[in-house]
Amino acid sequence: MRPVVLCALLLLIVAACAAPNDLRVDGSSTVYPISLAMAEEFSILNPDVNVSVAFSGTGGGLGKLCSGEVDVAGASRVIRPEELAACADSGISVVELPVAADAITVVVNPANDWAECMSLDELRAIWEPGSTVTTWSDVRTGWPDEGIVLYGPGTDSGTFDYFTEAVNHEPGATRTDFFPSEDDNVLVQGVRSDRYALGYFGFAHYVENRSQVRAVAVDAGSGCTLPTEASIEDNTYSPLSRPLFVYVAVPSLEKSAVLRFATFYLDDSSRGLVVGSGYVPYPEAVYEAAATRVERPVPGSAFLDFEPGDSVLEAVGRR
Repeated sequence: MRPVVLCALLLLIVAACAAPNDLRVDGSSTVYPISLAMAEEFSILNPDVNVSVAFSGTGGGLGKLCSGEVDVAGASRVIRPEELAACADSGISVVELPVAADAITVVVNPANDWAECMSLDELRAIWEPGSTVTTWSDVRTGWPDEGIVLYGPGTDSGTFDYFTEAVNHEPGATRTDFFPSEDDNVLVQGVRSDRYALGYFGFAHYVENRSQVRAVAVDAGSGCTLPTEASIEDNTYSPLSRPLFVYVAVPSLEKSAVLRFATFYLDDSSRGLVVGSGYVPYPEAVYEAAATRVERPVPGSAFLDFEPGDSVLEAVGRR
């Protein structure tokens, strides 16, 4: 059989196998643990549905959503106007669902016995573009005259975007001499292996690895505050507390499996999966408001002007 004919047959087979009960999820590595837990429980309750969950970063996942490669994309930041435009160009609109509260956690090696609390100005001095900080003593007098080894999410990560905006006041603005990775496990291993390392990633991954890394309290002007369930819920761990989202392609909602999965994600019976993944659930009214966006559906983003400290309930109920 000729290769061209064979390839054509294979494409037909793949298309035939892409059943309505196949559901594809991708996106943020921060949201990944929640989506994975949701998918596992959903599959038990819906054995007829085949759910695949992967992560490629917020930007990567939203790109796949807009090109029709996946049905659902997890995001650790708000979708951008240009991403909404890219989706529209492909004939795809999206529904935005806030699913949990998170906190970007600044971490150091457990043997670090000096950096208990850092101010936003100190974090900015370390991470800003063109930073001249190379040692811990450059950050604060009396700290070790040893080089800081930096680890952070890759540039396709929503965590990278949110952190750089919160600390450096511009998404993507950062020094470039750090070790980046879209895989949070790589960041954990980097920090745990070097006494003089510093990094950041989502709260759930810190909770999972708190025996290997130590969280640093952050002072944004109201005193040193550690990320905890309480400080995330009341937003006192600001400005590094943030909402997490899933975005669902509206055309995909025409498939029963996707509609059921989105509804399951917001159901009160699933709240324990958010907690079990290491994140903080919102009050029930947030999920009820989000559920109405699925039912109609209501496309677009209500969070484009969202800032740390804003009400998630007010934002999700705007449209």
